[in-house]
Amino acid sequence: MGVVGPSPSGSSPPDGGWGWVVVFGAFISIGFSYAFPKALTIYFKEIQRDFGVSYSQIAWVSSIMLAVMYAGGPISSILVNRYGSRPVVITGGVMCGVAMVTASFGSSITHLYMCVGIIGGVGLSFNLQPSLTIIGKYFQVKRPIANGLAMAGSPVFLCTLAPLNQFLFDRFGWRGGFVILGAMLLNCCVAGALMRPLCDGRPTSVCQAAWSVGGAPAVPLKPLPDRVRTPEAPCGGGDKERPSGRAPLRGRSCAESLSCFLDLSLFGHRGFVIYLMGNVLMFFGFFAPMIFLAPYAKHRGVDEYSAASLLSVLAIVDMLARPGTGLLANTRLVRRRVQYLFSFAVAYNGVCHLLCPLASGYWGLVAYAVCYGVVYGMVCALLFECLMDLVGPGRFSSAVGLVTILECCPVLLGPPIAGALVDMFADYSYLFYMCGAVMLTAGLFLFTMNYWNYRQLNRAKHTQDRTSELGERTVQHGVQSGHPRADHKAAGVGDPGLGQETGTLQVKAETEDNIV
Repeated sequence: MGVVGPSPSGSSPPDGGWGWVVVFGAFISIGFSYAFPKALTIYFKEIQRDFGVSYSQIAWVSSIMLAVMYAGGPISSILVNRYGSRPVVITGGVMCGVAMVTASFGSSITHLYMCVGIIGGVGLSFNLQPSLTIIGKYFQVKRPIANGLAMAGSPVFLCTLAPLNQFLFDRFGWRGGFVILGAMLLNCCVAGALMRPLCDGRPTSVCQAAWSVGGAPAVPLKPLPDRVRTPEAPCGGGDKERPSGRAPLRGRSCAESLSCFLDLSLFGHRGFVIYLMGNVLMFFGFFAPMIFLAPYAKHRGVDEYSAASLLSVLAIVDMLARPGTGLLANTRLVRRRVQYLFSFAVAYNGVCHLLCPLASGYWGLVAYAVCYGVVYGMVCALLFECLMDLVGPGRFSSAVGLVTILECCPVLLGPPIAGALVDMFADYSYLFYMCGAVMLTAGLFLFTMNYWNYRQLNRAKHTQDRTSELGERTVQHGVQSGHPRADHKAAGVGDPGLGQETGTLQVKAETEDNIV
């Protein structure tokens, strides 16, 4: 388990108060970010007929939107680190609204790729990453619960948007529905206005922005004890303050300038690399079953409203599973090994997809939607909690940016590959077989590698404890014997034969790199 550290400013999160209002704002922002690309599938059949495109071509709309949402993570991280979460989320809401209204005038599938996929995807990226980051700044002890409640926005909005989109389609067509959805997405601006930045009472640029945007003061942080200190930031942040605040970027290389905004040292973090590899594999089969569930039900002879209701059933179960998973992850037993719970959820997700083609009729698909909703909610509730557990709140913003940029490739390619299988075999079963096999493999990989990682951490901690105990015994023996240099020899200073200092520092560095 990662050690929950303080915020970068050297103060502890308030763990409540206005933080619950921030969770509500993140609930709205995350809800639109994750649910919106999936809820658009209600319009796919009609758009496919209007433009005369294949399953694979129409799947690129949601796929591009999700991929751009993930690919925009580093840009969003840089903007959040520079300006804070509030203005970034408000900008994202405006971009999403403009994208949907512009897409309603589209005359080709390429127009939808540009408006819905690229512009809308960037807007959703500006909504997602800042919402995840600010929760880690407001919560420490109650962070798994807060993350679970915020991530529950996705199923709640999916449950609402699926039947609403069907109603809008029947009354106004897909073009009129897009205009109304664009207006609804402007509510993300309201959610962003609720994300009041934190400060510790000192006049920082973020705190000054809090007064200038909306006139609301920044929320003060609770001071930490003097013994708690944060590492120095690569651009001059941390404990040691510089007169200029941040080191100038002039004269730096491109990599050095980038490291001022994104912590590239995370690629040397063993737990982070394991998490990244497992997630990249997982996302090849993560979104396709959700996107093709309603078209699959219609292909099996289910009427349109019943097919849309499957997404609502899935969303209702998902909505209950996410806070429940957050409560489970917050227990003392599970939180110590939360990576195992995440690995189990990913593998169980794959098993559900492998069994989906065996479901017959509407009620068989309802049973699949219920099981899928449980494991989907578990994965989503733990997805970013596990990342924060590995890297800590101070490095979380950079970690999300790096993870999302690398995950955009499987997010982009997964649904079109699944759609190509449907076009090739004229059967949805191969789609679910592929996604199930990918998810099961990713779950087993994460479980195995996390087991190995935990063993390495325990071994490093055990070695460090033994080294410290040996040093203390040597010091005590030297004091009792009256040797004045015994304390120096215990640390390995002046005696190359002992070498205790080097070994202790190596073990400590390895432990901090994988736990903090």
